[in-house]
Amino acid sequence: MKKLKRSARLVEMTQYLLNRPHTLIPLTAFADRYGAAKSSISEDLAIIKEVFESEGMGELLTFAGATGGVRFIPKMTKEKALHFAEELCARLEQKDRILPGGYLYMSDLLGEPSLMNEAGKIFATTFADKEIDCVMTVETKGIPLAYATGAQLNLPVVLVRRDHQVTEGSAVSINYVSGSHKSIHTMSLSRRALKDKSKVLIVDDFMKAGGTIQGMVDLLAEFDAEVAGVGVLVESGAVDNEERLLHDYISIAKLTTVDFKSKQIIVTPGNFFEI
Repeated sequence: MKKLKRSARLVEMTQYLLNRPHTLIPLTAFADRYGAAKSSISEDLAIIKEVFESEGMGELLTFAGATGGVRFIPKMTKEKALHFAEELCARLEQKDRILPGGYLYMSDLLGEPSLMNEAGKIFATTFADKEIDCVMTVETKGIPLAYATGAQLNLPVVLVRRDHQVTEGSAVSINYVSGSHKSIHTMSLSRRALKDKSKVLIVDDFMKAGGTIQGMVDLLAEFDAEVAGVGVLVESGAVDNEERLLHDYISIAKLTTVDFKSKQIIVTPGNFFEI
């Protein structure tokens, strides 16, 4: 039990809620934690709820009854999301990001926790009302984004391997087609990593035609699992709809032009802003 002044209690309660998104917290838990009456806790939560919603941080839902409590749902307003996307696009348009072969260097951005956290909030906003059991990505670049999204949804992360690891135990492996040259690759998932009939949110850092993500969709079918949604940080706009293997997805940014000779890169906000 902590005896705190109300101002200090408000700060700690806010932090407590932010660290436990999508978790139902009984009022008695706060009352016992701070040695305060439920009526005082309710007043505190009303203040926090007002701040969360007015600042576009998310919703604080209240549930009545003996088993009730509060649940914080992280969300980002379209205005804040667009501001984030425009900043991301500007950074992606830096000329020195072009690599031989017309590839785009993104590893530094994927390594920024604050950046991935904001991207995770956008996906958490999009899929907040979906029934999801876990977040999935394929190693390795998409891992920071997957964990950021999982943290915002308070969900575990499942990693698909490109090569089977002995330490993963028995696994299911499939072949999939990826890349402009339609090359065949293999991905695998430990049988212990995913329960049958799970509802899975797939996230990835970059999508061109969608071969890798379609491979994960096919892999999930081997577990009788369901795709609850797909989110990508950056999609390539240089792909015809006929070539795209995946059409139901959310993107934060769209790479429309990469000119190796002129060093020109054009990136625009993704289809999240068309919803």
